[in-house]
Amino acid sequence: MAQNRDQWGSKLGFILAAVGSAVGLGNIWRYPYLLYSSGGGAFLVPYFFALLTAGIPLMILEYGFGHKFKGSTPMSLARANRKWEWLGWWPSLNSLVILIYYSAILGWAINYLIFSFTQSWGADTNTFFFGEFLNLSDSVFNFGGFRPAIFAGMTLIWFCNWFICYRGVSGGIEKLNRILLPTLIGIMLVITLRGVTLPGATVGLNKLFTPDWSRVLDPKVWIAAYGQIFFSLSLAMGVMITYSSYLPEKTDINNSAFMTAFANCGFEFMAALGVFGILGFMATSQGVAIEEVAKQGVGLAFVVFPKVFTLMGPLGTIFGILFFVCLVFAGLTSSVSMVEAFSSAVIDKTGADRKKVVTATAICGYLVGTVFATGSGLYILDIVDHFINSYGIVVIGLAEAAIVGWLYGAHKIREHVNPISIYPIGKWWEVMIKFVTPTILAFMLIQNFIAEIKAPYEGYPISALLLLGWGVVGAIIIVSFMISAKPWKEGALNIPAIKGVK
Repeated sequence: MAQNRDQWGSKLGFILAAVGSAVGLGNIWRYPYLLYSSGGGAFLVPYFFALLTAGIPLMILEYGFGHKFKGSTPMSLARANRKWEWLGWWPSLNSLVILIYYSAILGWAINYLIFSFTQSWGADTNTFFFGEFLNLSDSVFNFGGFRPAIFAGMTLIWFCNWFICYRGVSGGIEKLNRILLPTLIGIMLVITLRGVTLPGATVGLNKLFTPDWSRVLDPKVWIAAYGQIFFSLSLAMGVMITYSSYLPEKTDINNSAFMTAFANCGFEFMAALGVFGILGFMATSQGVAIEEVAKQGVGLAFVVFPKVFTLMGPLGTIFGILFFVCLVFAGLTSSVSMVEAFSSAVIDKTGADRKKVVTATAICGYLVGTVFATGSGLYILDIVDHFINSYGIVVIGLAEAAIVGWLYGAHKIREHVNPISIYPIGKWWEVMIKFVTPTILAFMLIQNFIAEIKAPYEGYPISALLLLGWGVVGAIIIVSFMISAKPWKEGALNIPAIKGVK
């Protein structure tokens, strides 16, 4: 007989966990710059179009699929058709790889949270981050020295990942998100309100929202919009299928998908206001153009913002602390979802005890992650992240839409979710899943590949890109097929009957 699954304590607990997974570092350090550099206010047109034609349809697909088959991603796909199990292991293994380097970034944030009390990054934040803190080596394969401070931060993050998931779905993940997510939103609101009221904030906000309507016709902007929606919602990572498998039998799937998507977008928009208000203040204070201070990624979080907090004087210490608490909280709610996506798959496949699987996952991930505490850690992180996101996740999303839409039958998911949802979805959803989403993702994939052929990513050596980029993606696919070839425990693929209330 199939084993009984854990359940969320409430629908709110599930929504908070799903939003917690979606809201991550990219909402804070990627979306604001993307909005600014892709046409400002005009970018919102392709952004919301992408949300409605790909983000929400895929969210409904993953919620509906996980809820219908009541299993982790590999188990759900295997229950639909044994031949599709490999596609479930691919995102589960992707999540493990992302989790390993994501925890390293959170280790940096832990250190910077400590630095923010004394602003020990000094006046030259760029030299401090890349030189003193990361001790960045001169090449990918030159590991340089070991950074105990980074390792210590990673240790704390991995302990949190282990402790939360060890306690289970309702007892660990749900309780974490009930506390951290409202706190995170509250802190971001404080940062945003202060950011938009700083002297010079209007300079940044005007640059952010002034629409450049000509950019709406640029295909690259549309690809960027679809990419942001796709990645920021934690789609094709095994998380949402796994999370929805813990829902009671009668749960409003459609409404939950819309709530999760719009909550994530709302947080992104609020972060953009705060970030560009603060960047406007920085540009005005230094007498430079906003273009000179506007950055994204690690440069924004660990170079630009520390500089801003120094310029803000005593108040900067408070906002420095709040900002890095915000980063840690946003990252932690996402990282535990990735632990769960992988651990749940292993538990389902082997029938092993949750506590043993979570412990083994944390120990293995922690040990492998030590490479990111070396002088070449940032290089390795950058390459692996680029290939996982540009190829791994995009192909998985494309395969999900194709397999569920065409081979399994999108209408079966629609017939499952509509009777238990307040607002039914029409045939437009099937059109999105079968035609629009696969077309857009295929176009993204082709464009990424063409760019890869034209020039090596960020000028890295071909050997590094083959080993750490294509090599990692290829290894994940091979391991996915190897695991899926192994038999399931007898009765594991039987779908359990779970009772619940709407």
